[in-house]
Amino acid sequence: MNAARLPGWLPWHRPGEPAMMLFRVVVALLMLAAILCFAMYIGTGQAQWRQRGLVVVKWTVLAGLGFFAVLILDRLARSL
Repeated sequence: MNAARLPGWLPWHRPGEPAMMLFRVVVALLMLAAILCFAMYIGTGQAQWRQRGLVVVKWTVLAGLGFFAVLILDRLARSL
């Protein structure tokens, strides 16, 4: 198989895909952290765990909005 043709041959490989895959992994890990914080809150009853979970969710959503804003601006810049 030709090495130059390999990336196009892979069905899951698209340009820009490594950044998107990294973003998905980071968001999944952050949401897992939030779920664990909420589980600790349920298990212990300590309000600090609920607060930590809410902070993680808040920053995850803000990071996601920022990431997609950068993607949209990149596409707009390419189209102009």
